[in-house]
Amino acid sequence: MMMAAALATSIRADDWPQFLGPHRDGVSAETDVKAWGPGGPKIVWSRDAGPGFAGPVVVGQRLILFHRVGAEEVVECLEAQSGKPIWKQNYTTAFEDDFGKGDGPRATPTIAGGKVVTYGADGWLHAFDLASGRKLWGRNVVKDYDVPGSFFGVGSSPLVVGDRVLVNVGGRNAGIVAFALDSGKELWKATSDGASYSSPALTSVNGATYAVFFTRNGVAIVDATSGAVRFQMRWRARIDASVNAATPLILGDSVFFSTSYDTGALMLKLRKDGADKLWDTDELMTNHYNTSIHKDSHLYGFHGRQEPGASFRCVDLKTQKVCWDQPRFGCASMILAGDKLILLTERGELLLVEATPTAYRELARAQGFTSGPCRAQIALANGRLYARDQKKLSCFEVK
Repeated sequence: MMMAAALATSIRADDWPQFLGPHRDGVSAETDVKAWGPGGPKIVWSRDAGPGFAGPVVVGQRLILFHRVGAEEVVECLEAQSGKPIWKQNYTTAFEDDFGKGDGPRATPTIAGGKVVTYGADGWLHAFDLASGRKLWGRNVVKDYDVPGSFFGVGSSPLVVGDRVLVNVGGRNAGIVAFALDSGKELWKATSDGASYSSPALTSVNGATYAVFFTRNGVAIVDATSGAVRFQMRWRARIDASVNAATPLILGDSVFFSTSYDTGALMLKLRKDGADKLWDTDELMTNHYNTSIHKDSHLYGFHGRQEPGASFRCVDLKTQKVCWDQPRFGCASMILAGDKLILLTERGELLLVEATPTAYRELARAQGFTSGPCRAQIALANGRLYARDQKKLSCFEVK
């Protein structure tokens, strides 16, 4: 029997505790999101934020904002209902993006077990107490494991499984490393796979908990408890100037992977001792960095490179056919709420789109932000949407 594995800490269904939500699939427990007018959804509160592509996360009435302010990476805990500050931690960073894509943190924090785990752009991995903000530990894993330089710094969000933090570090004989959640001590390490910008997902296979990584090299499936490698497969672009960034999607007993750069999509079927390739294609869905969303055997996602303008499409996984396609739509972060998709485009537009394979049906559109690019993942918790650009974080009423 296989099923999606839940977080080790107790969370409510309407929390948004990590990248892509409770199950790292972009699906919210909310079902009654309403359409908004030309002015957009009601703004509950808004506050200044520094540069970065790390999305907000919410547990209960606490929201974590991870951003860059001057020469520091800053972790702030705010009241989710008001935006008022609760605590703040900061540390010096010297990170500079060689390609001018921004110097803020890229990896969305993870809240689990009463702790906040952050992974900064230059490799600082930290854990803080959610209630008090007290720093529990911190270590620069890029330096600790002598990780080669990457194109855009660190961008893979940590995965917390029980009492351990799993990270695609990218070092030699330390491609994937598990750290103790309470101390930061190394528990195990596996593979020599380079670090990607994809965040790992979690599943269970006949009672065993597996972490599924899409590394720079390709697929790596490891036992989350022991670190034993259950399956590896080289699957990446032929050119070096490329990235793997979309998170693997757990679809029952299968896993969907997607990337751009003339590589495409891959579907694997999981088994207890490994995995089998079902199919791969470059014609169906090639996610550059946004993860697709699954609903009723259909995928909704962005096909093609970000630079020329990816198309937004719906594909049927059973027939491997394109149901509809909106050309040159561009990239966007996305959440599924019931039968509706909430989108924040790179240009700062907020959209509400019906999740149907019949046709592209736009229900609402408004300009939400003006200081893009907007690449941080949006969050939906307790009927409120939390989103950011490069200068502010806003809370919208969408229920």
